[in-house]
Amino acid sequence: MANELNGKNIAILATDGFEESELFEPKAALEKAGARTVIVSPHKGHIKAWAKGNWGSLIEVGQDLEEADSEDFDALFLPGGVMNPDKLRNDERAVDFAQDFVDSGKPIAAICHGPQLLIETGILTGRKVTSWPSVRTDMINAGAEWYDAEVMVDNGLVTSRKPEDIPAFNKKMIEEFAEGLHKEHEQGATPHHH
Repeated sequence: MANELNGKNIAILATDGFEESELFEPKAALEKAGARTVIVSPHKGHIKAWAKGNWGSLIEVGQDLEEADSEDFDALFLPGGVMNPDKLRNDERAVDFAQDFVDSGKPIAAICHGPQLLIETGILTGRKVTSWPSVRTDMINAGAEWYDAEVMVDNGLVTSRKPEDIPAFNKKMIEEFAEGLHKEHEQGATPHHH
């Protein structure tokens, strides 16, 4: 199963203050499964991680959000970190970029504070999700059904709570990303007979 993501391009939307382990570990797992990952950020050059209460590693931005096109990607991964999603949700381009994945039915995975950005999109209504506990009320207010579980999967949307959940999160994220488009929710869940 090492190559289930061969040929898939995954956008990792992040900016300064992402949680180090929640970007590097899932990114490595995606690449190990054969995917190509691209760091997409409104911040050009490099972005800085947050690790154990301090600034951590730098990672190079692969594509500027201005130039990024969701059509070039098969799936979206949103790492956590307190500052990172908060900055992104106030950035219209970041919200629009995420919304494109929602609209096209492409799989999305978000961990910890990452699901915060999805509050600004139309995806959470009626979806089963989890997140870092402090984001819970916001998620519920956005129409989500929130569960305290290490990983939740709902129709192409994968969410987890914290760094300890990363192994379970990676496994489900790779499964959903391998599965690809989830168009069902747009067509009233009609079964496909092709």
